[in-house]
Amino acid sequence: MAEDRRILKTKKNLKRTLIELLSQKAFEQISVKELCETAQTSRITFYTHYNDKYDLADDIFQDMVAIATDEFHDLQKTNNPQGDPIVSYCNMFDCILNIYYDHNLFFPHTSFRESPYLNHLLYQYVSSYIEHRADKEKNKINSQYTVKQTTALLYYALWGFISESYSADLSREEIRRQTKEVLKSLLESAIFIKS
Repeated sequence: MAEDRRILKTKKNLKRTLIELLSQKAFEQISVKELCETAQTSRITFYTHYNDKYDLADDIFQDMVAIATDEFHDLQKTNNPQGDPIVSYCNMFDCILNIYYDHNLFFPHTSFRESPYLNHLLYQYVSSYIEHRADKEKNKINSQYTVKQTTALLYYALWGFISESYSADLSREEIRRQTKEVLKSLLESAIFIKS
């Protein structure tokens, strides 16, 4: 059942306010009181929808996963009807890259240095997203690694690659091209595939 428009509007306002506050201070330093004052929302309203600021942050990540999942299914229908596993992984990272760019006011504040909690949530959600794909593709790619190992390898290598490329002011399309190149090379290499 869809949520009432007023509830959606309130939640959207709280999420937007949290992201705005992150440009001023670390997540751990933001209080629910400050969040409510800035959002011009009562604490009663906040607690009607969220248990705490951690629950709010979790909801932001859930929104992003839902967007990425929908986009992934659309990409698969468009450019991978045959279900090629390498293309599936590339489509997945396209979705991750798009989320990163479309929420570029949020992601710079998810580094471990700035916010250990948000960094943990980032890892939890992105690695879960990658793990789901790795589990689906495990029978199509003769990997010498477990699904968990594949997930960790792709998360740390490619998320770090995307983050550093973004910091180097490379264009979205250049990052996309380079990320796909690295991903394809890795997934097709003797390092990854059982001989």
